[in-house]
Amino acid sequence: MNHAPDLLLIGCTLLLALGAHALGRKIHIPRVTLLLFLGALAGPQLLDLLPASADQSFSFITQLTLAMVGFLLGERMAVRDLGQGREALILSLIVTVVTAAMVTAAVWAVTGQPAASMLLGAIATATAPAATLDVLKEAGAKGPLTKLVYQVVAIDDVWGTVLFSLCVVIAELSINGAGTGMSGALHGLYEVGGSIALGVCLGLPMSWLTGRLKPGEPMILESAGFVFVAAGLAGVFGLSYLLTCMTLGVVVANRAKHHIRPFRSIEGISEPFLALFFFMAGYKLEWEALPALGAVGLAFVAARVAGRMVGGHLGGRLAGSTPEVQHRIGLCLMPQAGIALGLALVASERLPEVSFLLPLVIAATVIFEFIGPPLTLIQLRKAGETGQIHKKRPGN
Repeated sequence: MNHAPDLLLIGCTLLLALGAHALGRKIHIPRVTLLLFLGALAGPQLLDLLPASADQSFSFITQLTLAMVGFLLGERMAVRDLGQGREALILSLIVTVVTAAMVTAAVWAVTGQPAASMLLGAIATATAPAATLDVLKEAGAKGPLTKLVYQVVAIDDVWGTVLFSLCVVIAELSINGAGTGMSGALHGLYEVGGSIALGVCLGLPMSWLTGRLKPGEPMILESAGFVFVAAGLAGVFGLSYLLTCMTLGVVVANRAKHHIRPFRSIEGISEPFLALFFFMAGYKLEWEALPALGAVGLAFVAARVAGRMVGGHLGGRLAGSTPEVQHRIGLCLMPQAGIALGLALVASERLPEVSFLLPLVIAATVIFEFIGPPLTLIQLRKAGETGQIHKKRPGN
């Protein structure tokens, strides 16, 4: 079998990602947005630049990428870090719950589809840590609001992923009628509980092995091996590979002596897969579905913005944050990218009946990647925490 087209696709996509990264830094547009746009242009409904078989391996790329992303999310739930971030922990949890509730209610009111509404509510809770942190670094931001944003974006995707794992099971039971009452509850318990149990069972030996073959330094083979075995076994047993790998990461983050090294190993090999993932997500965009998303798309975007603002204010009050933080933290959490796309792809694979979900999330991701970073920067400037403002203060 000749794999020349596949190799060309991979090589060109990686070079496009490199170009998108360089261009994005100059024109201040996130690389994710550019890759989505380029993938959509190359898709069969526009320029049709790729061979017909180009998307046959997309499901595999998605699972491979999200397995690594799930593992990396687990690092954010290290007890040693959470103990120092009580305010962020409370605030992120409230923002997650309020955003999910408001988006679910708004989409349900427009579509009348409770299952799809729950899924979109869970997906809406995801943020884009890379885009947010890039804004903070570029602005040279320092202060209480900046510190809290750093902490919140480091853990809120974890809450969203757990919530999504629960919602996708409920949605499957609701749409497919795979069981009601006790049988449905047992099925949901099996998938969620089984995923966590599998992650723990693999996480304990991984934690013990890390750094032992090469003292103080894990090998990339052991890190990648455990992550991919976890994803594979989750598929064999009909569990959530995303939740399994995230649990694996949580166990390693809290149990391994050299807990940082495995995550840096996976982070180092994930970049090419993320580039392919974003490009192919854009490639799968169905342009003809976009006009039909007017009302539901508007409801999703508006409810997510409102949920972030209301959740930030309420969460800030419950966490004892300053009025400045309560007022501004919600608007600093608007960027949305990889995790949201990944969750949407998982939902569309497991529930193809909800055909509008993937194009809606792709379109919303582009919108939030455009408006999110500038909103974050504006709030930091108004709070007086950007580098430029800090430089002027001594002379006041």
